[in-house]
Amino acid sequence: MTDINATARKIIGNVEQVVIGKRQQIILGLVAWFCEGHVLLEDVPGVAKTVLARALARSVGCVFKRIQCTPDLLPTDVTGASIFNQKKGEFEFRAGPIFGQIVLADEINRTTPRTQSALLEAMAEGRVTVDGTTYELKPPFLVIATQNPIDHEGTFPLPEAQLDRFLVRFSLGYPTMEEELQLLERLQMAHPLDSLEPVVSAEEMVACQKAVRGIHVDEKIRRYIMQLVHETRTHNDLALGGSPRASLALFRTSQALAAVRGRNYVQPDDVKRMAAAVLTHRMIVRPESRLRRITAPVVVEEILGAVPVPVMQGEVAAARGEPARGEPARGEVAR
Repeated sequence: MTDINATARKIIGNVEQVVIGKRQQIILGLVAWFCEGHVLLEDVPGVAKTVLARALARSVGCVFKRIQCTPDLLPTDVTGASIFNQKKGEFEFRAGPIFGQIVLADEINRTTPRTQSALLEAMAEGRVTVDGTTYELKPPFLVIATQNPIDHEGTFPLPEAQLDRFLVRFSLGYPTMEEELQLLERLQMAHPLDSLEPVVSAEEMVACQKAVRGIHVDEKIRRYIMQLVHETRTHNDLALGGSPRASLALFRTSQALAAVRGRNYVQPDDVKRMAAAVLTHRMIVRPESRLRRITAPVVVEEILGAVPVPVMQGEVAAARGEPARGEPARGEVAR
């Protein structure tokens, strides 16, 4: 897993030249990309959501496209359309922005459900069908959608079926005062994004995506993942828990996080770190529980505290003061 760890370090270091103090969020975005999944960024305007997407695209040398979602946006504005060429006397297909390798769907909840659904096939299958013709999207393909959790006027909330298509959901949050002072200094003369150079090729990213699937997941870890997801389906504060897609998402993201941290096996801590980002947007909290200020992240923390954590061989060795088998000597990237 040295190559995946080295690739992750290169990308994280490059993105941190632009996005300051958000290493954990950068790792979450990178984990989703390694898993061939997609990201939902739910945060207020101006906290570098677009900058993060563009920095990831530049770091991997990928084509970046942006879709500004508005109520009058049509599905063909996303996928592209067949235009009649008068010189040739025939229709020719003109690709839409979904044919980028990193696609930013800005304020996705401001466009209509019809247009939102145009993203579903692309996100789920990596291809687009227009006028009966199917077009494959060039890997590595990643959709980063954003939405504002504060302003709901004139919006179309994403249905549960579409929320479930996003592998992870997280927020960037406000920077600290020291981080914001660094930001002012870096942006005084020019935007550092303009000088950002690729550090990894698209082919290397695709190779990492394939290698992540080979990360070892012990039977105890698999059962631990199942227990966590099944607890969401029977929890008293939840009207809807995680689906089998949630189990698969937690499984895959735990593999990717282990690889990013330089290991070829998954630990329970990897599962716990990914649980909130994977599960919270797949839950529906009961109305009476919301009145008691119970939220999905609170429920996830409660479930993590209630389900027994499996004891692995590496943890037993660590408890005895022995080095864990397969543990990298260098520091972990996800600290």
